[in-house]
Amino acid sequence: MTDNLRFRVATIDEAGTARELIQAAFRANDARPDWTGDMGLASSFTMALDPVVSTITNPNSEVLLGIDGKSQIVGCVSVLHKQEVGAARIAWLAVDQHQHRGGIGRRMLEQAENHCERVWGVDTIGLNALCTRQALISWYERRGYRRTGDTTPFPTVHVEGATLPDDLHFVEMEKRMKK
Repeated sequence: MTDNLRFRVATIDEAGTARELIQAAFRANDARPDWTGDMGLASSFTMALDPVVSTITNPNSEVLLGIDGKSQIVGCVSVLHKQEVGAARIAWLAVDQHQHRGGIGRRMLEQAENHCERVWGVDTIGLNALCTRQALISWYERRGYRRTGDTTPFPTVHVEGATLPDDLHFVEMEKRMKK
């Protein structure tokens, strides 16, 4: 499924498509235990267009797209260069919900890491995962990410009307890249 996958940087005209993919992926139901976490929370997730536009237009960040053999956008991920600390940040790793379990997420993550190393020369990449998504945290750990011990509060603005656990947060993770 990933043999024909190619990658490119998103343009401003694709901001809406990227936002829709991210929102749909974060809302997707997945039967794997602990993969999506709280479905009430996931189903109420919304994302504004402005953050995607800002990421695409910021000279220190990009949205990378995964394009399949039929020229369809099937994945995306954002990368941010944190110049002041010589590191990068990965966010919004999303795969079309009809393409799950085909290796696209792994390939998108690898592409993001390679981009950060090649373009910005970073040696550390950070990301986070929602604390309720233990299977996803384990997936990142199998790809070399380690928990830093830090957490970030969950931004409630993205889930209007949802009842949230008091201790909902993101688990911060990072990976040292080989030089």
